[in-house]
Amino acid sequence: MSNRSEQESPEQVSPAPVRAVQVPDLPWRVPLDPAPWWAWALFVAPFVVVPALNSWLWMGARDMLAVGLLTIIGASVVRVAGGVVLYRVELTATALRARTSMLVRSLAWQDVDTIEVGDDNVVLTRGQDESEINGIPRDRTAEVGAVMEAIRHEAAGTPTHHHRPRPGIGTLLVLTYLILSIGAFLLRWHLV
Repeated sequence: MSNRSEQESPEQVSPAPVRAVQVPDLPWRVPLDPAPWWAWALFVAPFVVVPALNSWLWMGARDMLAVGLLTIIGASVVRVAGGVVLYRVELTATALRARTSMLVRSLAWQDVDTIEVGDDNVVLTRGQDESEINGIPRDRTAEVGAVMEAIRHEAAGTPTHHHRPRPGIGTLLVLTYLILSIGAFLLRWHLV
């Protein structure tokens, strides 16, 4: 914070310089490490295991409860395994767009209060909310943070576009999973 005397006029004080960063062509895709193998395995395994288990259960009231519980647990595994992994993060002139398997989220640059660079992540703060972009290669986090800051600075005068999260392909896959797991049980016991 700088101190200035009462005699200085506002014209004599220059704003703090913004670090010059070459902004790449937009939209720019943030470099991310590939999704870990365990996320893919957790995401795919319930599609095979739960429908198979549901088709082998015996008929009865307890078995119906077991089918329901297996289906719910499997759907939760699919949702969590797919939802925690970022598959794509794109920077545009107006917003940051992050794609998980379940949702596509968008954050307007005007809504970002601060950008903090970590070891392998960048955290964007909006009031009390934090959006953490994980999986950035360690040697590129400073570059990604600088590019985000430069785009945010350029977007300061543009109108704000707020977007609600929209479903990703994972939502369709979870619905497919539910149909497969319940359908396997219904077909096995000729209930349909």
